[in-house]
Amino acid sequence: MTTPLLLSAVEARVLATLMEKARTVPDSYPLTLNSLLLGCNQKTSREPLMELSESEVSSAVDTLREAGLVHETTGGRTTKFTHNAQRGIGVPEQSAVLLGLLMLRGPQTAAELRLNAERWYRFADTSSVEAFLDELQERSEEKGGPLVIKLDRAPGAREQRWAHLLCGPVDASAAVAGRMAAPASADLQARVVQLETEVAELRTTVQRLCAELGMSQPGQE
Repeated sequence: MTTPLLLSAVEARVLATLMEKARTVPDSYPLTLNSLLLGCNQKTSREPLMELSESEVSSAVDTLREAGLVHETTGGRTTKFTHNAQRGIGVPEQSAVLLGLLMLRGPQTAAELRLNAERWYRFADTSSVEAFLDELQERSEEKGGPLVIKLDRAPGAREQRWAHLLCGPVDASAAVAGRMAAPASADLQARVVQLETEVAELRTTVQRLCAELGMSQPGQE
């Protein structure tokens, strides 16, 4: 019988960040320790938000390396890291993607997972997401037991959310209550950051066009 995998919250964040960056920014992967730290602490696509120190991330990397979930790459002057999550956990690619998203973004519905997975892996439909989630929930004890749990439906919610079990058992009722009580500040902050980035890019474009056309910039005489 396989021993169930048990990660700390920091280890889960580090592993999932490596999984994310491998798929979304492959040109910048493997990651240096500093890049990994920035990815763990970024303010978008993260639930909960974290403010980890370099020593915390480094310690988590060491533990994950011992567990065979992270590898250190050699060559060059900077040490870099890659993940081995799919093989280390022993799941198909699609299941690894779903676990990575749940570790990064917290409990989500199957529809939310399909949408958030767009840059990682394109699922054909929500039903295919649910099929892989069901497999993870029904995983045999010989393979280490279930890796996800389907939470109770929150009052007023149309769909049930899923949570991962890589950090141990989840109190389904508490998770639902926490979701209801938690303010939407994280989501709002993420939207604000995205809008600010888009505005800055638009401002740069307008300035360049005005310079090329010899026009005054908006708001200037």
